[in-house]
Amino acid sequence: MAVKISHLNKYIGKQHVLKDICLTINDGEVVGLLGPNGAGKSTLMKIMVGVWDATSGEVQVPKYVGFLPEQNPLYEDMYVREYLRFFVELRTNSQLPISHSQQVEDLIERVGLTAEANKRVGQLSKGYKQRVGLAQAMIGDPELLILDEPTTGLDPNQLEDIRALIRNLGEEAKGEEAKGRVVILSTHILQEVKQMCNRVIIIDHGEIKVDKPISEIEDLEQTFREATI
Repeated sequence: MAVKISHLNKYIGKQHVLKDICLTINDGEVVGLLGPNGAGKSTLMKIMVGVWDATSGEVQVPKYVGFLPEQNPLYEDMYVREYLRFFVELRTNSQLPISHSQQVEDLIERVGLTAEANKRVGQLSKGYKQRVGLAQAMIGDPELLILDEPTTGLDPNQLEDIRALIRNLGEEAKGEEAKGRVVILSTHILQEVKQMCNRVIIIDHGEIKVDKPISEIEDLEQTFREATI
């Protein structure tokens, strides 16, 4: 398996945010992580990427993890190509060889930033900033890609563009050349999960309420309502 979480608990102060979470995610799965505000989704993802420590329990994830947080932090004074070059160098801890330079160009093309590559990040629309964040998360072709509310606040055109990008990532994760990648998508938009994911996990009050293949859920809206009453 790519991800294995055993009896995970997280306290923040006296609040029991995650309660005995047990979870296994296999290679090639595209998982929709659902839950109301404050359910514990973001806390779980931050523990998986190493931003926070668990209070107790075990978390096993692949060595290479890409993460797009809900609040996408970007260096807005840097140019797009410069920004991605910086993070490739940072992750490899070396000056940029030709192969890494090609990786930057591949990322720019892959997320549709070719026309924006010589602009400052701060000049971009929110949709294009999300593309920059996705490109950064994809550096090094991570085995686990975690996207936290990647479509929040986008206009309809930007929304469809970003959804198309994520759908492509999902198809790559399920394809023959997936190399075992797992994609975890946290969202409030149930339609996105139905379109892009093959498995649904619903969390409420720090507990997993539903964990099923999307093919086994006839009505996701009703399932979500019943799980989060």
